Amino acid sequence: HGDDVDRPVKKSDGGWTYFAPDIAYHYDKVERGFDMLIDVFGADHGGYVKRMKAAVSALSDGRVPLDIKLCQLVKLWKNGEPFKMSKRAGNFVTLRDVVEQVGPGVTRFHMLTRKNDAPLDFDFDKVLEQSKDNPVFYVQYAHARVSSVLRKAAEAGIDVSDAALQAADLSGLSHEAELEVARKLAEWPRLVEIAARTNEPHRVAFYLYELASDFHALWNRGNDEPSLRFIQEGDAATSQAKIALAKAVAVVISAGLGILGVEAVDEMR
Repeated sequence: HGDDVDRPVKKSDGGWTYFAPDIAYHYDKVERGFDMLIDVFGADHGGYVKRMKAAVSALSDGRVPLDIKLCQLVKLWKNGEPFKMSKRAGNFVTLRDVVEQVGPGVTRFHMLTRKNDAPLDFDFDKVLEQSKDNPVFYVQYAHARVSSVLRKAAEAGIDVSDAALQAADLSGLSHEAELEVARKLAEWPRLVEIAARTNEPHRVAFYLYELASDFHALWNRGNDEPSLRFIQEGDAATSQAKIALAKAVAVVISAGLGILGVEAVDEMR
């Protein structure tokens, strides 16, 4: 079944090896009808992968695949320096400490800005910074900007209901910056499918950052080119088309953040 070594499950004194309860745990999963299993191991357990996959293959007659994700270590940084932890000295930071300091949403998103098998630097200062260098802020800021546009449009008397935006004529969106956002939006369904099939949620985090970058680029172009601004005074139809594009960005960002367990915000505080 893929392993090249006979693995003992019972010791000479009658006790069980560590491998035995792991086999029993996975056997219970197979017997309960699960058709796919996923394990998350630390990088130091890489040598355990082959034997565990072989065990599940044998238990299920090859019917149930086992995907094992090896996660590299996270290095914490404080005040621009690596934070050295020591259990012996009682100097360590738990995940609970991190969540309490920066929040669960920030923690989740930042942890997913790297593939699981790549080391991660978690800088307490960077994850709270309001800049492009902080991915979670950059994505949240894009969603908040769209919410601001929707509020201002409503105040200007422009109908921004879902029905009105769905009926908007998008043929006038011809600038390259607008088309770039539209092309990025079109990647979303396929991206989600691939991320789900390969069990790689970091793909969603990467995509959201790229989408936010394209949206912010379009927003900034509007500062110099009035025709790219989302609200065009005296032209409700054109405004609705541009706002429909912005609303699509917000919908995708909200959906993507939801997949990652992060809440989208309507305004930055």
